[in-house]
Amino acid sequence: MQRFSEVFGIGLDQSQLDFVDVSPDIDTPLFIDPFAISMKNDAWSENCHRHITHFFQTALDCIRAGEGPKARALLNGLSEPNETCLGLSRGKPAGRGVSGKQALDLYDSLSSSQAADSGILAELAECDLFVEGIGKDKISDITTNIIRRLLIEYTQSQCALHGIALTGEYPSGRYWDIDSQSWKSSYEQQPVIDGKRIILVPKYSVRRSLSLEAQEYYSHHILNFIQEEEFNRGSPLVRTLQNGERRPPTKKSLREKFPFSKDFVARFSESHPDVLERYKQLYSTIEGARGALQHTDFDEDLDETVLATALIERLVSIPPGQEAANEFHSYMVGALEFIFWPNLIYPIKETPIHEGRKRIDVTYTNAANSGFFHRTHSAHEIASNMVMVECKNYSKDPANPELDQLSGRFSINRGKLGLLVYRTVSDYERLLMRCRDTAADGRGFILPLGEEQVTEFLALIASRERSSIDGRLQDLLQVLIT
Repeated sequence: MQRFSEVFGIGLDQSQLDFVDVSPDIDTPLFIDPFAISMKNDAWSENCHRHITHFFQTALDCIRAGEGPKARALLNGLSEPNETCLGLSRGKPAGRGVSGKQALDLYDSLSSSQAADSGILAELAECDLFVEGIGKDKISDITTNIIRRLLIEYTQSQCALHGIALTGEYPSGRYWDIDSQSWKSSYEQQPVIDGKRIILVPKYSVRRSLSLEAQEYYSHHILNFIQEEEFNRGSPLVRTLQNGERRPPTKKSLREKFPFSKDFVARFSESHPDVLERYKQLYSTIEGARGALQHTDFDEDLDETVLATALIERLVSIPPGQEAANEFHSYMVGALEFIFWPNLIYPIKETPIHEGRKRIDVTYTNAANSGFFHRTHSAHEIASNMVMVECKNYSKDPANPELDQLSGRFSINRGKLGLLVYRTVSDYERLLMRCRDTAADGRGFILPLGEEQVTEFLALIASRERSSIDGRLQDLLQVLIT
């Protein structure tokens, strides 16, 4: 059962890839989570969120306006997505989909939903909370349909990054077009395995279960609120111990009085919108609470110590020089993913210029919610929406030309933070001073990361001190801004 990376000979494992490394033969039990996408502030996620919100609001507006035929036609545009190879199917992916009869069932569920009628239902991600018959698999499938075009573009960029040639054009499948407010399709270059089109999905947009989940919301938020409310008003459900101490009602007694149903959850949320808002805020503000999955969530057998040690050994084996430049570049794409994900995501390979005479660079999206890459713009006010990377497999010292090349790619919109990744330097302090001069001249902030520094980061991971990398980066930046 080969995975995508093995079929195309990428030579990197899951922790070194930005996308979910799926097998075309069986679905991976992960789900695209629209709420997780909405929490991200990178350009790709914001674009996805805009498409998801636009489609869902368009469908709800039709339902609330009594335009049944138009609403059913919109929902019937949802096809059966099996190109992502994600979800709950057993055996060969076949797509769970919501087209045909299931689309009509979806219409019936939405049109009869208390939440949809009252207006409390505002986002696709909330369907699991309020709408019967719609769970994580359906929400993930609906999301896939809406953003299919954006996922195809992401797939194309990842193929370019890893040197996978795409030949021929294939039907895209339907995707939502905001401008025309309709479903569209096109022909696109896509990777194909045994006749099956594959669409890659970013790791940071998937979850094992959705962030917003009805039973959790009911059990740990709604019942907690009711428990306190019943206690304060002296409900008959309040318990009195033998010593006279009063205790809140048990959740068992509350479940009997307020049994779970999605309509009940909707009615409660309409009456107490602050409880719903606090529940949603939990996942948008608390680091790690159902946040981006970790490397081990994708590969339960991953031993970071073993991989980090192997990466150190492999780096040493790559000879400096032009002949091994592509090998070094590919290695660093994987190593930086392993070291910095999920803070740096969506690596994009730049288009070669000057007939290929300039080496190809990589641009990362800064998606950090905390730590060094978050502080660069929040505390130090350094424009760093994007982080540019130059890889130099030179046997000579990097000097001003290399710094000028990287700083020349900076801008306010793209960012003014970059990583110069190289092999060795005879005087690291002198290189740091050159980087400081670049910063002092207002030309951006370049962190020099040679083989020695990358090896140090990997050694910290191998010794289970990954968190110390943050301090090392901060020390380098401090030199530049002092």
